[in-house]
This record gives sequence, structure tokens and C-alpha cells, in this order.
Amino acid sequence: MSVKLFEPYKLKNITIKNRIVMSPMCMYSCHNEDGKVTDWHYTHYTSRAVGQVGLIILEATAVTPQGRISPQDLGIWSDEHIEGLSKLVGMIKEHGSVAGIQIAHAGRKAVLDGEIIAPSAIAFNEKMKTPKEMSMEDIKETIEAFKQGALRAKKAGFDVIELHGAHGYLINEFLSPLSNHRKDDYGGSAENRYRFLKEIIDAVKTVWDGPLMVRVSANDYDLEGLDIDDYVPFCKWMKEQDVDLIDVSSGAVVPARINVYPGYQVKYAEAIKHEANIDTGAVGLITSPRHAEEILQNERADLIFIARELLRDPYWPRTAAKELGVEIKSPVQYERGWNA
Repeated sequence: MSVKLFEPYKLKNITIKNRIVMSPMCMYSCHNEDGKVTDWHYTHYTSRAVGQVGLIILEATAVTPQGRISPQDLGIWSDEHIEGLSKLVGMIKEHGSVAGIQIAHAGRKAVLDGEIIAPSAIAFNEKMKTPKEMSMEDIKETIEAFKQGALRAKKAGFDVIELHGAHGYLINEFLSPLSNHRKDDYGGSAENRYRFLKEIIDAVKTVWDGPLMVRVSANDYDLEGLDIDDYVPFCKWMKEQDVDLIDVSSGAVVPARINVYPGYQVKYAEAIKHEANIDTGAVGLITSPRHAEEILQNERADLIFIARELLRDPYWPRTAAKELGVEIKSPVQYERGWNA
């Protein structure tokens, strides 16, 4: 039986050399609150490309200054960001990895000076700032900001775009009735709560024809919130809009106690894959190569998103290959030590 973790995967018009994805993880490493790539980003992401990760997705990159999670977040709200991002894309691709970027808006979870915005004027918790309820003009401007962010990502040379619709950030806030109490066309019914994401996808696709992914939180972990039964229809709608893959995470739209264990979110990726008939990525405490392989062999997901384990081991693909008995190509500079 072949090892699926190291089989190529075709994502629309892009071929990824294996099924290993570096999950977006904020580095909080920009200087002067300018959102520009720094030397840390060049070192951090390129190391994982040298380590033979198939697809590397940059951390949540804000489409507006107001949409940053923190003042140190990467940005894509200005043409001034393109140069640094383009250099980083080139460094990632030089080592055979596919370059992706997650474009995002933090909504009510932004920890910034000044006004923050959300679907409704409800704070995340008692320690967080109460956001301003978005006007129709705010909604229109934010959708346009996602479109312009996608255009800049294209100019920078990225192969893949992921929209951040998870973890309680702005798109997720519109989807969940826990954070969206609007009475207009963007609130109430599931169709209305989906409208903001729908219009972002439509806008992005006017400037982007490459692979498009969406990260979702498939369970709010709250009796009044959403769960997987609500997300399957959302994901069917995304497929109708030609989204190529759903990156399936969970939680964080409201404070909640979550029982975490290795692969605790895989069941959501599996349900969406088979019930919405769309490819999925599994993420969440997947650290063992054999566990990753089991998920793929049993068709529970199509890609394996590795997060903190890649912080601990930038060469996790090599670790996985050795454990699974697969030989993978090493960087020529490392040949004398790679297979030792």
C-alpha cells in the first residue's frame, strides 16, 4: 500500500508535492506596526520549505489596518506590502513548496487602539473592547478590501489563497448567531449570515482564478451556536461558488471549554468532505505521521494541516518519511546528513 502522505495532490491548477500543509500561525513579528515582512518571516517560512513541506500558508494577513489581530500582524492592505511578500514567495518556491496566504480580518477580536468593527456591537468577553456594529458602507468597504488583498496576493506571486472564516474573526462572526444579531440582510437566517462570506468569495474571484480555500470553525461549542450540521450546508454553498477546499478547524467565536485530543477536529473534516462533497484539510493536534497517514488512507480528509508540530520540528516531513519508510528528496546541500 502506497503512503498517501507523500503522494502529490492537485489543487485546481496547482500540484502540491505531498499532502503536508503548514497551517497559518501568527508570528506577531512586524516592526513599527506597518504590516511588512521582516527577516524573521523570511527565516521562519523558508525553513519549512527547506524541510519539504508541500504547501506553506502564511499567517493571517490583514486586509485593513483595523483588521489586524495585533499591531504586529502582517498586512496586505497596501501596495507597499507586495515587495516583501513577493520576495518571501520566491524563497518558498525556490525549495519546491507551494506558497499560500491566509487573508483575514479580525473583527471584534482585534486588540488595537481605536475603533474596531463587527457584525453586532457585542464584545468577545468582558476583557475585550466592544466593537462598532458595521454599517452597510463598512460591509461594502470590507468586501472590497478582501478583493484588493487577493489582487495584491496575486501580484506577489502566491499560488493559493485561504479566506479566514474561523476562530471568531470577522467572517466567522457573521456566520454565527452568537456574534451576529443583525436584523438586516446580513443577519437572521443561515442564508443571510452566509451573505458576507458569499460576497467576499464572489469579489475575490473577480481578480483571482487560482486555488481558493476557506478555513471554518465547524463547531461553536455552545448550545446556542453552530455545529457541524450547520456547516455542511455552508460548505455546499461554498462548493457551488467554486471554492476548492475547506480547511476545517473549530471553536473560538465565543469563550468555551473544548475537549482537545489528537485529531479532535478530524470528524468535522470527514463529515464536510463526504456530506458536502468537497475536499477538506484536517487540522488539530495531528503530530504523529502514522495518525496523519490513517486520516488520508481512510479518506477522512485530503490534506494534513500541521501547526505547532512544525514549530517544534521544521523538518517534520523528513521525520514522517523516516517513520513511514519513504525516501524523499533532500535539499542537495543536506544530502550528506539527510538520510543518516
